[in-house]
Amino acid sequence: MFFSRIHIFCFLASYTVALALEFSRLWFRSGLRGVVMLGFVVAGWFAHTAFLYNRAAVAVAAAGAPLSSNQDWLLLAAWVLVMVYFYLACYHPATHFGVFFLPLALGLIAAAHFADPNALPREPSQIWGFIHGISILLATVTVLFGFAAGLMYLEQADRLKRRRRPFLKLRLPSLEWLQTVNGRTMLASMLLVGVAVVSGIVLNLLKASPAALWKDPVVWVTLAMFGWLLLHVIIGAFYRPIRQGRKVAYLTLVSFVFLVIVLMGMFLTTKHGGGAGQSQMENCKWKIANFGGSLDGGATSVQGAIHAASIAASKPRASYPQFSIFNLQSAIRISPFSLVPAGDPS
Repeated sequence: MFFSRIHIFCFLASYTVALALEFSRLWFRSGLRGVVMLGFVVAGWFAHTAFLYNRAAVAVAAAGAPLSSNQDWLLLAAWVLVMVYFYLACYHPATHFGVFFLPLALGLIAAAHFADPNALPREPSQIWGFIHGISILLATVTVLFGFAAGLMYLEQADRLKRRRRPFLKLRLPSLEWLQTVNGRTMLASMLLVGVAVVSGIVLNLLKASPAALWKDPVVWVTLAMFGWLLLHVIIGAFYRPIRQGRKVAYLTLVSFVFLVIVLMGMFLTTKHGGGAGQSQMENCKWKIANFGGSLDGGATSVQGAIHAASIAASKPRASYPQFSIFNLQSAIRISPFSLVPAGDPS
């Protein structure tokens, strides 16, 4: 199957070229560059989509939950974030959104290389499992969106306050536009994290293991993040200044710190949602230690591949499982663009 030949490096390279072209806009102008830049984004996004499709097909064929591994989850978050960036770049081509969004997407893809690729077993309730997974995914993208908007707000506010020229030719949205985005991302993050918490509790009750829920440090950090976001929304409802200016930008940065702690706990210290198993830290250390390989290791792997091929050739053809094409039973409609206020951000 053609999709099985697509590797993470394919869309990672496309996004990297697009980021390099985005940075080049800070030095000189070119009419053709914008089309080429978006072309690399589209090519990478389609390769990204094909890779995720193949991963889902393999998981379904193995009777696992599709796109449920830690690696798939990080790649899905990057996939949605690139889609948001493409939308902003098309509708606001003069603004340098890629300088802030593409590094976040590349960071997620790089982290996915070291994450566990094994799919998790199916949840007792596929509906609640889907709600739990999609709410965490969208909450992550929303927090990252707010983090990028917060950085842009602080840079723009500092430049206007000191009346200094922008860094190189960096063009950012207006403070009003960024403030609106920051406020909406904080509210959306609170709602999505709340849905993730409730659905996670329901799943643990269905598993008849409520005691294990409170032993997971990821759960405690997620609850702390939800409490932080809820407190901000409640105070902001009665105290308007907290929703304005630098305050809301700093709040989005704090939310990003919470998110990083949650992701580190989820992917490095526990196997959240997968039950008992080996620590993900060992898997990450193994991949780092073997990243790139060596000459001796390469020779060993070649000998092992030849030995495996000879064993496979001696087996009857009927022993191989026949994989069918993965059919999507339901379409996932993600609408992160509602966070973006209408009008020109300039």
